[in-house]
Amino acid sequence: METYVVRLWLDDEPGMLGRVATQIGVLGADVVGIDILERDGGQAVDDLAISLAPGLTIETVLGSLSSIPGVGVEDARPIAGDRPEATIMVLDAASRIVEFDGPKRLDGVARELLELFDGTWVTVLAVDDDTPLLELGEGPDLAWLGAFIAGSAHLDPWSRAARGPSDLMWAGLDAIGAVIAVGRGSAFRSRERRQLMLLSRIVSGLLVLDPPS
Repeated sequence: METYVVRLWLDDEPGMLGRVATQIGVLGADVVGIDILERDGGQAVDDLAISLAPGLTIETVLGSLSSIPGVGVEDARPIAGDRPEATIMVLDAASRIVEFDGPKRLDGVARELLELFDGTWVTVLAVDDDTPLLELGEGPDLAWLGAFIAGSAHLDPWSRAARGPSDLMWAGLDAIGAVIAVGRGSAFRSRERRQLMLLSRIVSGLLVLDPPS
């Protein structure tokens, strides 16, 4: 069966998620995972992993969900049917990050973040002179990225991570005087930004013990 992650905006009220799940079941699909990404201002943003019955298309599912009052579809993307749920994926990424040795750690971290967050690019940037320590994928202009990060330096860590373009998030790697930034073609939500902040703290702690050569 085909499986998709569908990102939905929902009115944050009792029973709304149940109505969505019921409609998915009526169509012949199955909800196999739910990840609540954000709740703010009377709305929730949820990722639902949905497995489709043979013959059912994702377009049919999205059209049906969009017709429910109080529900908006942000995007949908195919995933492997055996993909773990989000919490396990974060722990799995963290465990592999710990296992990387010094010379391979930054590259390994970048690749883990690309997969975990469905990213299109990752850049590790030295904060003093905007020198790229690592680049994967085609990110923004380095001068712009450095200026954007420098302009956020006066904010607290959470405000810094949440500030700026919705399709970019970043966190500090203080142990090496750098930041790590991730981008993709859709918006990052508050839970994902917190996950990046926590993973960056793990990485920074490892780099104190075993700095890159």
